[in-house]
Amino acid sequence: MPGDRLTLQDRQQIAAGLREELTYAAIGRRIGRPTSTVTREVMRNGGPRGYHAEVAHRVGTGHTRQRKTTPPTPSPGDAHLGGRDPRLVDEVGTQSMELMIQAGLPQMMARVLAALFTTDSGSLTSAELVRRLHVSPASISKAIGYLENQALIKRERDPHSRAERYSIDDDVAFHSIMASARAQTQIAEACKIGAQKLGATTPAGARLENTSQFLLHVIDDLVRSVQHWHKVYSTHPRKTSATDD
Repeated sequence: MPGDRLTLQDRQQIAAGLREELTYAAIGRRIGRPTSTVTREVMRNGGPRGYHAEVAHRVGTGHTRQRKTTPPTPSPGDAHLGGRDPRLVDEVGTQSMELMIQAGLPQMMARVLAALFTTDSGSLTSAELVRRLHVSPASISKAIGYLENQALIKRERDPHSRAERYSIDDDVAFHSIMASARAQTQIAEACKIGAQKLGATTPAGARLENTSQFLLHVIDDLVRSVQHWHKVYSTHPRKTSATDD
């Protein structure tokens, strides 16, 4: 029941959900608990990569003595975390991932994007993503392809090896919104053509024409606003291109 302490069975279900790469929201629905309860439980007990149901249950029920703990020493493979406690990075990344999933991004794509966002360099190789997320190279490859199509990341050559790196930069939100605006413009144009073919005086034609005009006006306002605030907040000044008009 919500509000009651988590049982060992609850914690075992949480551990199983983490192995299945379910979101915290999905795990919460499975055990009938709020997402926030699952998030706190996991982050208090080793994070997604270090959660163990039996250990968490002993701690949660007070069967272990309280001991002074120190943050784990980052391994060489965690160099991209900037020396931070991996559990802290996991917590921030998980919260970011949950919000991205709620916004409609598929889970694996959200995990990859959150990993890049929480890396100081904003750049990781496929092998680094595999190690960090504990998934297969094929899963990373599929996620990378999707994110590239959405203009959320870019591919570049690692200057120190033959590996490719996948990165985001400070302009990721700008590029993403502009890509979405271009897609919405295509929809508006298609609606306009459809209205002309069906006849603007027919109910269907009028609906398409109104949709087209609505989208075009909203997109125009959005693009102007995005370009303005991009100039204000961008740390990398850029030249205006014709594709941004």
